[in-house]
Amino acid sequence: MERLQKIIAEAGYCSRRKAEELIKQGKVFVNGKKVCELGTKASFGDQILIEGKLIEYQEKEYYLFYKPRGVVTTTKDDKGRKTVLDFFDDVGKRIYPVGRLDYDTTGLLLLTNDGEFANLMMHPKSKIDKLYVVKVKGIVTPNEVKKLKVGVKLDDKVIYPSRVKLKRIDKKKMTSILEITIHDGVNHEVKRLIKYIGHEVIKLKREAFGFLTLGSLKSGEKRKLTPKEVKVLYNMAVSETINKKKN
Repeated sequence: MERLQKIIAEAGYCSRRKAEELIKQGKVFVNGKKVCELGTKASFGDQILIEGKLIEYQEKEYYLFYKPRGVVTTTKDDKGRKTVLDFFDDVGKRIYPVGRLDYDTTGLLLLTNDGEFANLMMHPKSKIDKLYVVKVKGIVTPNEVKKLKVGVKLDDKVIYPSRVKLKRIDKKKMTSILEITIHDGVNHEVKRLIKYIGHEVIKLKREAFGFLTLGSLKSGEKRKLTPKEVKVLYNMAVSETINKKKN
């Protein structure tokens, strides 16, 4: 017997946090009975209906995807735009993105049907580094780079990028390229950091997630994560969360 929200997440229906919301909203039924208490336990042998849909256990799958520009990081889009799931029609399982990248942002994105894993990867306490390469308008100065390193207040908390490096400047085109590594879960974080120092983002690409990189993947391509890669990511997140609690 496991907590109901954990079973829902492990079945790949959604994250544990989302499952808790659905339970509290009275949208989950176990063996025909509505469940609204978060402490409720069940098993995969029980009939679990969510919003009228029967959940079934699926083998866990994990993907690394090179998200192209002009694609939304959602499971569906009411504006008819292309979504990341349009690149996974051949998978045959209900998967969803881990976190999000903006419509005009490219690069590394994880997708899975493992709700528990997804929730852990997205949780701010996990502190997993994400490396971005950003091209901006104007010439970024060493003093502006220093401003980012000493911390920037966003959403009522001070953000400290793990690393900021000015890669190169083009005085003819009046542009600069930086590498910024972050680990917080703040919306539009890189764009807001660049705006803070008085510049505007031209292009933004996520190059790495933890130890994972795009490697030889081309835009729109994907590959499965190996069991070892999944285990290392999981251990990274769990270890950081435990250290956070100790401190």
